[in-house]
Amino acid sequence: MKFFENKFTYDYSFPAVSLAYFLRYPNPYSRHVLTTDVIDRYVDPKTERLHTLRLHLKKSKVPSGILKLLPKGMGGSDSSGQSYILEKTIVDAKEGWMETESRNMEWTGILSVVEKQHYQRLASENRLAVDSLAIDQGAEQTTVKTTVTFRSRLGQGKLLGRKKQETGDNEEEEPRKGFFSSLSTAGIQRTIELIGVSRTKEAVLKSKQGMNIVLERLRSGGVVGVLEGMREDRDAAFGPEGPWKRVWLQGKDRSIDNDKS
Repeated sequence: MKFFENKFTYDYSFPAVSLAYFLRYPNPYSRHVLTTDVIDRYVDPKTERLHTLRLHLKKSKVPSGILKLLPKGMGGSDSSGQSYILEKTIVDAKEGWMETESRNMEWTGILSVVEKQHYQRLASENRLAVDSLAIDQGAEQTTVKTTVTFRSRLGQGKLLGRKKQETGDNEEEEPRKGFFSSLSTAGIQRTIELIGVSRTKEAVLKSKQGMNIVLERLRSGGVVGVLEGMREDRDAAFGPEGPWKRVWLQGKDRSIDNDKS
């Protein structure tokens, strides 16, 4: 199991940052996000905290570095590169904090990735009212601590199954083989986890850049400015010249040809 941790401070108020978080897809640094759906959302009557459960569909595939470590075909084909991310959030507007948890739904046996974030309003003598959006840059600051946990279970199921079958004359020889096999498997698991850490460093940087763009859109144009930016980003990804639009059209043409045949 590997961990990655990062701390960052936004020069924007907590209400603005928390709103930007929910409006962050798509942006120029996250055009790989295809859809976002709210599964559940409610306000706890006792704590008055907002709970949200969302599902993101992203263009994604097993990294080439990990594919080299897997048996042929185990990572799926390159053309099937889509994955779901489950996201849970809790927002306390009064206390000025937000907790998030995101986890992958595919390839969890190869690599399970759980990202947790804690957003916190920084106290300030000149802080604006809590119910104010306060989107002017520098009016208030919000810190965020990101912790990502990586865990690979590749090969564990097979090893456990082999141990259960160890009987008879092979009683001494088989455990010895299992021991060396576990060493090899553990090495592959650690390598996969390290690849995940390396990719996450770049992803966290892009996430900050994307959030800053959404925050700037909020500052300059409000929610309307953010929605207009979303439209432009969708057009860039799905418009006539966008890569996903071309893939969709190719798939539609094939479907029509199959129906005719």
